[in-house]
Amino acid sequence: MRQTATWASALRHPAREFPPTSLPILSGAIPSGLRGALYRNGPARLQRGQQHVGHWFDGDGAVLGVQFTGSDAIGTYRYVQTKGYQAEDQAGRYLFPNYGMVTPGHWWQRWGKPLKNVANTSVLALPDRLLALWEGGEPHALTLDTLATLGLDDLEGLQGKPYSAHPKRDAKTGEIFNFGVSLGAKVQLHVYRSDATGRIRQTNAIPLPGISLIHDFVLAGRYLIFCIPPLRIQPLPVLLQWQSFSDAMHWQPANGTEVIVIDRDSLEVVCWLETDPWFQWHFGNGYELSDGSAIVEIAHYEDFQTNQRLREVATGQIETLATSTLWQLRLNVQSSQVLTMQQVLNRSCEFPTVNPQEIGQPSRYTYLSMHRQDADQQRELYGTIARFDHQTGALVEADMGEHRYPTEPIYAPDADQSEQGWILTVVYDGDQQHSELWIYAANRLDAEPVCRLALPEIIPPGFHGTWQPVPA
Repeated sequence: MRQTATWASALRHPAREFPPTSLPILSGAIPSGLRGALYRNGPARLQRGQQHVGHWFDGDGAVLGVQFTGSDAIGTYRYVQTKGYQAEDQAGRYLFPNYGMVTPGHWWQRWGKPLKNVANTSVLALPDRLLALWEGGEPHALTLDTLATLGLDDLEGLQGKPYSAHPKRDAKTGEIFNFGVSLGAKVQLHVYRSDATGRIRQTNAIPLPGISLIHDFVLAGRYLIFCIPPLRIQPLPVLLQWQSFSDAMHWQPANGTEVIVIDRDSLEVVCWLETDPWFQWHFGNGYELSDGSAIVEIAHYEDFQTNQRLREVATGQIETLATSTLWQLRLNVQSSQVLTMQQVLNRSCEFPTVNPQEIGQPSRYTYLSMHRQDADQQRELYGTIARFDHQTGALVEADMGEHRYPTEPIYAPDADQSEQGWILTVVYDGDQQHSELWIYAANRLDAEPVCRLALPEIIPPGFHGTWQPVPA
């Protein structure tokens, strides 16, 4: 029997919360200009008793918050107390369907059970609260300091519609853009424009031809750009609880990938076109060039095998190879044409991020999670982070050592020096079976981390996070 990978020990047991705790410094020092808060979200409970989730996406969300004062770091880790989490905690078993699982029990016991909002995908930091995001429903509001759950948040305008886990914030205007896909007799893409407080100021509903999987989008100058992969979900088996959403998805590459370009001011469709088939979970950045064309950075998959791979993560053993590489799409919005679609980095990578001050604007660097060069890519999680230079093509990697698994790299601007930035990542050490928070200088990922902080409990591999600077 093949030995279980070392990363799997981080998922073996439900994660344990911890209250606000001063984090010991293991090496280096906290940069004095690192003032603000890091927040990260991810599935932290993948089983109850002998029951296991059907997919990694089904795990109950828990949020890590680390407050930096310039000399100290205070960490907190708490489950999001959704109604579904509370009901199942009291029952001691799973009760609800989700992305990769139907309602447990006999078929006649499955009727009428709503999807559980697991609040496990990402976070959005607002001036007075933190939102735990999940794309199938409304966000949950948490307190910024103790991460106590306040409840569902309508943002003064959702009216029960879903709010995606990948909002985009314009650093210049403070505006926040997001979307949600509602299912029913009509499938609609709801697009939201909010002010800096999170309050929804403008919406639009765009009809879609069928049920696909839209996980992310990109802000590119004047545009919001969505790429709809050639996936179709058969709704009847899902409604009847014969199949989960994940099992009901069918890859149909003959249809191609559709690209929708929306004007950020009016929220109306500018153009809608179809191109070659591909799948993506995530985008890097988007922006306009001087000639008026739009650039979109994509973590590009050839097909939808990634879904099976992510399902296997929850079991602790991955057997499916699904490789994403960094691509760039260039669009002529006025003529509704794809000008170029090309690979810019031929290395297995995911979770592309940029300096938050550059979202929607031209950016030189993309930060990535990557497989180590000598890793067994079929069975290992990402084992390093890197910075890709779009201008020179140079790739700089952080050598963390074998059996260490970092999360998505988060860029934190320095509060005192505008040209300085820091990259924060939570690292699970599979040999020592503990978690740490590592801080790198953004322009020296190939050097030792400037600081390593110990975390009091294991933080399981998660999805997305954000940095909230101290208000000026």
